[in-house]
Amino acid sequence: MMIAPAPFFLQDASVRNVMLKVCLALLPGIAAYVWQIGPAILVQLLIASLAALVTEAAMLRLLKKPLGLFLADGSALVTAWLIALSFPPLGPWWLVATGTLFAIVIAKHLYGGLGQNPFNPAMVAFAVCIVAFPALMSQWPDPGLQLPLKDQIDIIFGLAPRFDALSGATPLDAMKTALKLGEEGGDVASLLANPALYGHFAGRGWEWVAAAYLLGGLWLWQKRIISWHVPLAFMGALTAISGGLWLYDPERFADPLFHLFSGGVLLGAFFIATDPVTGCTTPRGKLIFGAGAGLFAYVIRVFGGYPDGVAFAVLLMNLCAPLIDLLCQPPVFGMKQAGKKDRP
Repeated sequence: MMIAPAPFFLQDASVRNVMLKVCLALLPGIAAYVWQIGPAILVQLLIASLAALVTEAAMLRLLKKPLGLFLADGSALVTAWLIALSFPPLGPWWLVATGTLFAIVIAKHLYGGLGQNPFNPAMVAFAVCIVAFPALMSQWPDPGLQLPLKDQIDIIFGLAPRFDALSGATPLDAMKTALKLGEEGGDVASLLANPALYGHFAGRGWEWVAAAYLLGGLWLWQKRIISWHVPLAFMGALTAISGGLWLYDPERFADPLFHLFSGGVLLGAFFIATDPVTGCTTPRGKLIFGAGAGLFAYVIRVFGGYPDGVAFAVLLMNLCAPLIDLLCQPPVFGMKQAGKKDRP
């Protein structure tokens, strides 16, 4: 049998190639977003991309690093796209620009640049902005809103007044609020019976967007850009806890399908929690990281003060990642494991 000579490079694993494939995997979600929610997301993607590239260039110049090498790696662009997809599409232009600037300067370059940051920059941007500007970060388009692109652009750039009728709570936030208030007809089954808001099972329009993220994430896994450990553990843990509480009290807790396809779960599971820089590197560590993120996301979104907990869940697990990897390191080849005696 013929064996190919070394080196055994099976694929181009450069940062630029990885980031390009991540952007390609996001395209189905972006297309579904435009189709179901509106084209304003394209404007926000452009704003975030420009803000990220300009800020990245300024920081590289300040740190006296080569512009071409680092600007071309695509990491700033991926951060920008994740920020734009996490922020409300009709939010003011400066909101996504501010979040992007904070992500690049504080969450990335303050720690030494790509590969040195302990926290996911896009999720840092989301967490900072939702704490600083909670009202603006809660203004999402009403399901089925039909508004010309020009009018959406005018709203984004402050050329037209912002009307309350144009924005409202997400399906996830609306269900959480209704269940807490305990109003008549405020059980899960009655709420989900409103197709104008909740669609088939998780939110009108957002179900398709989440399914498109799932498709793109599976493509990344098929291309071996990400491994299966984090997404499967993330979705498995969230499904387990949501399913258990749903079986315990189906009037107060939504079923796992609702939680998987609402909010940012599938975007977070495949595109955010799988970040190799801020996550775990060992196989067992990835499983623990993903499971922890899924559990935290559910607890925060159901019992916490924020409508969705994916960003905070990922950041909390970023804190734990070094310790998890330390405890999950496999034994060095040829070395005895602690506590094991020599075999006869």
